[in-house]
Amino acid sequence: MPRAGLTPDAVVEHAVRLIDDSGPAALTLGAVAQRAGVATPSLYKHVGGLPQLRLLISVRVLDELTERTAAAVLGRSGDEALTAFLRAYRAYVRGHPNRYTALRQQPEPALDAAAGRLLDVLLAVLRGRGLHGSEAVHAARCLRSAAHGFAVLEAAGGFGLPEDLDTSYAVLVGTLTAGLPRLDGTPGSSGDAPAGDATV
Repeated sequence: MPRAGLTPDAVVEHAVRLIDDSGPAALTLGAVAQRAGVATPSLYKHVGGLPQLRLLISVRVLDELTERTAAAVLGRSGDEALTAFLRAYRAYVRGHPNRYTALRQQPEPALDAAAGRLLDVLLAVLRGRGLHGSEAVHAARCLRSAAHGFAVLEAAGGFGLPEDLDTSYAVLVGTLTAGLPRLDGTPGSSGDAPAGDATV
């Protein structure tokens, strides 16, 4: 029988805490089992193995990002909403750099669905800027690349000069918001981007 209180979600929680403490390379079924207080074979009652656990961790990270960014943009619109999204994205990575680094990019239905939920938040923000269809997709790609790139470099200690990183990110956010086209709410000719499209 599975240990009382141990569930797939609980196994993922033990795994992300392990990654937070020791980095993605420390993730093994044995290490997770030790944190959970069970024998390693017991984990197979809850997850199918290390590949599935890595996938579940990635879904958790994307869901957390979605929750944080959605809460940040709630009640905001236009540049204010976009700025809130980008700041919340960076804040999440700063708070959980190791688990964000563990995020996997691979074609997998569960992962695509989770990424689609995050993308839906961003597309909603862009619709508030009047961006639809292909224009929204192009903008989302640029925003995602910029936020991800800055966050990953920051998490890895990749900025060696003494200038303040908050100021640098503010410059990035300002550049992105100023650079996006403003279509005054007019939908693009190609129609709306499909909901849940995680391959942007």
